[in-house]
Amino acid sequence: MTHPPSTDVDSTAPANRYASAPAWRAVDDYFTDALVREDDALASARESGERTTMPNAEVAANQGALLGLITQLSGARRVLEFGTLAGYSTIWFARAVGPEGKVVTFELEPANAAVARENFERAGLADRIELVEGSAADSAERLISQGTEPFDLVFIDADKPSNPLYLQAALELTGPGAVIIIDNVVRDGAVADAGSDDPRVIGVRDVVDAIAARDDLTATALQTVGVKGWDGLIIARRT
Repeated sequence: MTHPPSTDVDSTAPANRYASAPAWRAVDDYFTDALVREDDALASARESGERTTMPNAEVAANQGALLGLITQLSGARRVLEFGTLAGYSTIWFARAVGPEGKVVTFELEPANAAVARENFERAGLADRIELVEGSAADSAERLISQGTEPFDLVFIDADKPSNPLYLQAALELTGPGAVIIIDNVVRDGAVADAGSDDPRVIGVRDVVDAIAARDDLTATALQTVGVKGWDGLIIARRT
């Protein structure tokens, strides 16, 4: 009899900071090798995450490809990103919006911003990316006060306790039809614990409540397992 591969989580084997089962990683590797075209610029950006304040925190290659596909499928030409880090996901977005598109990305840490700028130059995409240093909340507020042209897609992947604040800013910076994606919402299953005192979990649960309370948002959430452990994302669309 053939048995399925083990899904027991191995906390020592991953070459990143996430505990994940060997079978999860093997499946991610299979699909990534077969379907995801990660060139030298993307690979260098991913590897440069080691030089940031949060090594290995960037999305996985197959997740980056998914973000790019959602951008293309939605026809987005203007993307706003909360949380740049080394700019790995930013590059996926910038390629997806095309030469006439624009990506604005917020990064709190100057050291991370410096790494990201190197990666944007290497990828030949610096002309379509605007990296804004400083507090994401303050940066978003400036865009709102300036009456910035609405964005077509917003990716929220910064400090999780601020998720509700970032959602509100995203709603003020988008119009009907816009897509809002929020990353890292499963937290190894902790999101289901209503009594959690983890500020990151509370931030996710609060943003879920905020989305559920709005009639102008249609949303779902997906769990993911793989090289980034057990997590997931929310995808919402303004109606």
